[in-house]
Amino acid sequence: MIVDAAVYHDGTRTPVDCESADYAALRAHAGERGGFVWVGLHEPDPDELASVGAAFDLHQLALEDAVKAHQRPKLERYEHGLFLVLKTLWYVDEDDAVETGEVSLFVGADFVVSVRHGQGLELSPARTFLETSEQVLTHGPSSVVYAVCDRVVDGYLSVVDELQVDVDEVEESVLSPARTNDSVRIYTLKREIAEVRRAVQPLRDPLQRFTEGSVHGVDPEAGPFFRDVLDHLHRAAELVDNLDALLSTAFDVHVARIQLQQNDDMRKISAGAALVVVPTLIAGVYGMNFDHMPELGWSLGYPFALVLMVAASALLWWQFRRSGWW
Repeated sequence: MIVDAAVYHDGTRTPVDCESADYAALRAHAGERGGFVWVGLHEPDPDELASVGAAFDLHQLALEDAVKAHQRPKLERYEHGLFLVLKTLWYVDEDDAVETGEVSLFVGADFVVSVRHGQGLELSPARTFLETSEQVLTHGPSSVVYAVCDRVVDGYLSVVDELQVDVDEVEESVLSPARTNDSVRIYTLKREIAEVRRAVQPLRDPLQRFTEGSVHGVDPEAGPFFRDVLDHLHRAAELVDNLDALLSTAFDVHVARIQLQQNDDMRKISAGAALVVVPTLIAGVYGMNFDHMPELGWSLGYPFALVLMVAASALLWWQFRRSGWW
């Protein structure tokens, strides 16, 4: 569905009736005045997007990508403009899950069509920002590309901050004296970090090209704005790499602690077995029932055997405690 549409001219907004507007006529009118039209859609059906595409001469292959979503972040050039795909991210803390959506931008000299999939990241704050920043809005459709990219990349940083909290919790759990089972959570977080990386890494090249002013259809004078977004994207990428490295280290520490705990358990089991073996050995010797055995007829033989068992076990226990085996 079309969620918002407006004509922008000289840094001001003229609202448009989303249901009954003739977008081809609006585009022509805005172009004559040096303005542009921005139409925003959320999860449109193929017929609705085809109708908008016909008004703005959008390429059929790009329209198919925008309807199906699940595209890799990319920048493509068609006859009548640019097609930019960005991944949107948001974090669900209860499940340690990074949810993904998608924003597709069709950018021409006198129009922008944005197609959003997913519920986590709305573009209305980007539109509001532009409408209150006349200096930015004067860059035309390039200002919309900047505002949307900035909004999406800020979402990446928010997700990375949430992941940082969870990674800190994992590190604290792994290094705690209590026995914990963190391997499942570590794997889950590494999988979600990989999801973030798939959104962040491919976007570097398009933003780099925007900053250099090498993309026809994007105002070169908007380069400083895109440099700011690119800096944020680099920061998100570095943080993602650091978190992935920390989780790998945490997993190695977790495995090492499990091995140490198993060794400690084996020492305790061995010590316990020794405490049982010594009395059993003494009882076995005195239970062989030979006719000629030392002290076989001694009246204190039975109490002496019991005392010997207790004394030997006590001595072993003391030695184990002293060496840390118990």
